[in-house]
Amino acid sequence: MARVLQKFTFEVESSLLAELRKIAKRQGRPFEAVIDDALRTHVEKRSGTTARRRVMDAYRSSLQRYGVLYKKLAK
Repeated sequence: MARVLQKFTFEVESSLLAELRKIAKRQGRPFEAVIDDALRTHVEKRSGTTARRRVMDAYRSSLQRYGVLYKKLAK
């Protein structure tokens, strides 16, 4: 599914903006990606209906690695 991007403008405390820029630089990631992750995490946390992306990624990874064991334990 293609991502549809939309520009928007907002105001934020300069100290918060500076911290986000530090995170982006430290992680070697684009600033926009850090903002996107922050917004996505906030929405996921507030919606209460979906698991966080990192939780689901960890689940899928463990399922690939331990799927057979999980099936045996379920019996």
